[in-house]
Amino acid sequence: MKKTTILTAILCILLLAGYSQRTAIVEGLLQVALPQQLGANRVAALEDGLHIALCGAGGPFPAPRASGPCVAVVAGDRLFIVDTGTDGARNLGRMGYPASQVAAVFLTHFHSDHIDGLGELATARWATSDHTLPLPVYGPEGVARVVDGFNAAYAQDFTYRHDHHGDQVAPLSAAGITAMPFNAPPEGATTTVFDDAGLVVKALRVDHAPVSPAVGYLFRYGQRTALITGDTAQSDNVKRFAQGVDLLVHEALAPNLMNMMQETAENLDNPIFAKIFLDVLDYHASPIEAAETARDAGVGHLLYYHVVPPIVLPGQEALWLNGAEDIFPHYTVGYDGVSFSLPANSAEIIQTSTGL
Repeated sequence: MKKTTILTAILCILLLAGYSQRTAIVEGLLQVALPQQLGANRVAALEDGLHIALCGAGGPFPAPRASGPCVAVVAGDRLFIVDTGTDGARNLGRMGYPASQVAAVFLTHFHSDHIDGLGELATARWATSDHTLPLPVYGPEGVARVVDGFNAAYAQDFTYRHDHHGDQVAPLSAAGITAMPFNAPPEGATTTVFDDAGLVVKALRVDHAPVSPAVGYLFRYGQRTALITGDTAQSDNVKRFAQGVDLLVHEALAPNLMNMMQETAENLDNPIFAKIFLDVLDYHASPIEAAETARDAGVGHLLYYHVVPPIVLPGQEALWLNGAEDIFPHYTVGYDGVSFSLPANSAEIIQTSTGL
């Protein structure tokens, strides 16, 4: 009893001493952490190959582990982004992928949840690097209108930052974004939209009607391949061009859970939500349908993203999959920060992170 009392007293003294010195302790921790955070560069640490990371694994619903759709692709030593959903740019920083190194953005289509982080990403790239030209943004017909809108919305910000920081930080020549439009190919064909230093990016049409054009992107580098679908219903065209790819990054929406949400909305007498939950069913693939595509195409691994509705409860992942795991067992359900490496000239598929 006496020993316990003494130990308790010592612990209380240590806690009080720590509390009284909390500012100094935090300052010391920051002195250690800041160089690690500001100097973080995941891209430089990766071996040669094709690397895929989810800077946003979700859709339009808010979720703690599934930000708006955003996929980081590293080919060799260059960083590219597919879609720029909410919080994607900030997640890149959390993941150690410097926004300053983004070489280009590829947009799959122009739904708000796929483009609403574009201005933030472009600003972060501009104001943290020595680029002399704006961020290139590739996309099908309509991308110029999107780019013009963002540039107009950020025009005053460009001036403010340049006036404050000058050319060293914010040269006006590099402010904003530049549209790199292409015509979406017909079914059964692809369009090469980028070909440089061993990286080839091809666009393929996907089925997201009434949204048109909508495309996915096939990346090839170092004898490795990854196909990112963007939003799509189950599509023979995706299956055609996913044949034998190493990594298929496929969107998915769970009809069983959306039906529960629709029924709940109806019970709450909310016809607007009920209609939204019904309408979205016809232009997204289910987890089962994505698994069927992966199986039929003989892909190496299936990474689910644009996970709708978000997975927030223990055990919900199994309910979301709803048996898809039995159709194609080589899968990963995506969360923010999940990443894979495909080393050049090999057959390895290595999961390098399970999330933030």
